[in-house]
Amino acid sequence: MEIKEIKIEELDTSDFIEKQVRQLRSAVGDGFAVNALSGGVDSSVVTMLGHKALGSKLKTYFIENGLMRKDEANQIKSWFNELGVEIEILDAKDRFLSALKGLTDPEEKREAITQTFYKDVFGDLVKQSGAKHLLQGTIYTDVEETIAGIKRQHNILEQLGINTEEKFGYTVLEPLIQIRKPGVRKVGEALGLPGIMYSRPPFPGPALATRIIGEITPEKIETVRLATSIVEEELSHTVAFQYLAILHDDKVTGLRDGRRDYGYQIEVRCWDSNDATTGKPTRLSFDILEKISERITIEVPGVVSVTYNIATKPPSTIEAV
Repeated sequence: MEIKEIKIEELDTSDFIEKQVRQLRSAVGDGFAVNALSGGVDSSVVTMLGHKALGSKLKTYFIENGLMRKDEANQIKSWFNELGVEIEILDAKDRFLSALKGLTDPEEKREAITQTFYKDVFGDLVKQSGAKHLLQGTIYTDVEETIAGIKRQHNILEQLGINTEEKFGYTVLEPLIQIRKPGVRKVGEALGLPGIMYSRPPFPGPALATRIIGEITPEKIETVRLATSIVEEELSHTVAFQYLAILHDDKVTGLRDGRRDYGYQIEVRCWDSNDATTGKPTRLSFDILEKISERITIEVPGVVSVTYNIATKPPSTIEAV
């Protein structure tokens, strides 16, 4: 199925919302749907759109996969409760970490997350609830990068010939699939999301798994989670499109208290971009970079080196894995 992009200059948010509400109601009918909320911009907008269209016919779950930002689950639940949307947190950490154990290849890690999410976690939820539909925040860029072979986005299924009804027992509904991130933000604003939610820096569906090079372990997750918190705090004042921390695999030589110390290396990335199709590293001041480096090497146990990415997209990509 060919997907026609709705460009930002063509997007009428009122018409778009009205059309998507109508289509969601038609698709679900007298049935029931579940919704996958990660707390990112795309899934948050889908959550508001889905509840506007379906009300009590939609049940929203936050899947705690053990790979999220610091205190993300409770923060997201609190925000949506204030908007009158009930969120149920489902603890699936062990299932995701078990599926990722021993994997180092980026595509294998993405596939493990896909199977765990759609087959195991939501497959069980659908069976238990009797729902026939799953809402998710796939956007046009996800499809574009997957089809082009740049990287397999975990939420791309139908476009790769995967029949979700046959494979998982439910149909996936993707109301944002024709627009990119700037359009999603406009729709979020029109739906009444507060700015702190629709203007958040993008956060990938596979979460921190896309920011750990090599095998994913609880120690590495905690390391990149703490570094992410610092980077987001220090760069939140910028107008950059996205900023993140990446944990490299091999340890490097460092020096602490006059003695050699093998430790981790964190790579900081900060991007200027309109829609993630292309990007340039933000020209941050050295004072900012120095402060980020100092905080990470002091506050994040085991880190002895901090670097800053200066390659453009392409040939680089915004996320590392």
